[in-house]
Amino acid sequence: MTVLDDRALNRATLARQHLLTRADASVPEAVAHLCGLQAQEPQEPFTGLWSRLAGFAPGQLDEAMTGRTVVRTHLMRRTVHLVTADDALAWRARHDAMLRGRVLGTYRRELAGLDLDEVAAAARAVMADQRPRTLRELVQALEDRWPGPPRRVLGELVVAALVPMVQLPPRGLWRQSAGVRNVPLASWLGRDIDPLPAGDGDPVGRQLIRRYLAAYGPAAGADLRAWCGLSGLPAAVRAVRDELVVFRDARGRELFDLPDAPRPHPGTPAPVRFLPAFDNALLGYHDRSRVVDAAHVGVSVAGHRTVLVDGRVAATWAVRDDRLRISPLRRLTASEEDSVRAEAGELAAFLDERIEHIHLDTAA
Repeated sequence: MTVLDDRALNRATLARQHLLTRADASVPEAVAHLCGLQAQEPQEPFTGLWSRLAGFAPGQLDEAMTGRTVVRTHLMRRTVHLVTADDALAWRARHDAMLRGRVLGTYRRELAGLDLDEVAAAARAVMADQRPRTLRELVQALEDRWPGPPRRVLGELVVAALVPMVQLPPRGLWRQSAGVRNVPLASWLGRDIDPLPAGDGDPVGRQLIRRYLAAYGPAAGADLRAWCGLSGLPAAVRAVRDELVVFRDARGRELFDLPDAPRPHPGTPAPVRFLPAFDNALLGYHDRSRVVDAAHVGVSVAGHRTVLVDGRVAATWAVRDDRLRISPLRRLTASEEDSVRAEAGELAAFLDERIEHIHLDTAA
């Protein structure tokens, strides 16, 4: 069985994530290919798409959200994601049990004894008028019947698990700081959520596996679970296994992939890329060693924006006042510093014309 080392896996990830070469694709096409973008920090997807798409302009994502081809909703890992309307409708029912389970796991004591189906029915009745509501407004309509749970917990249960919701624009639009207003996903899109197919074949799970591998493979079953948070996928993996090729990584894990997916030569040059907080390229795996060293793996969950140099996390970055500051995690060569500064200049021009200084710290 072919063994793929971290560098081979790194180049495959960069190619699948449009980080090796910027793609000539529309925003909906890119969001669909990436299986969504994590978006609990509303402005971060703009940088993620800028690093991946040729000629990306913020108005393109704004148009996709206001035009209802891309939506903000709770999905993978109970986290707010930007996903296409089609994927939100096709995947939501498959995620329902996971979403409920994660909310209950977090607030088991506060939600003990609640009839979740009864709460869901009451929330749907409140939202039947299709009027957008904040979390507070929704809870105010329900708390008389369920005064026990803390208001925030009751609201999170409804919007993150029980009733599929969309966070409406202007939330998530370029340079907007609007609060969250919720409306049911089906009413916003004018289409019902796809029901789970009857039987044991799990066609939605099989589709998720194929889509995940197209954007993240080669990958192990643990990586797939870490990305989506779903259980019950081993049976779906077994169902599609004959369609897949199998490798091993340097640690002996079994990796699956689509036969014709790109796996560039490990020596393929990789350009500097600036990634947003909670980027797919890091959070899409249980084992993140293909992209980040073990000593720095915490940056992927701590909300740090990162810089890829030669395809690996080599620095963090932040914008404060009029300065784009880059903090290396290792010593950069003079050539690498030049490349980082050049890409930082392009990023500064994209983010904000008022960024006047680019500062590259000295690595410790």
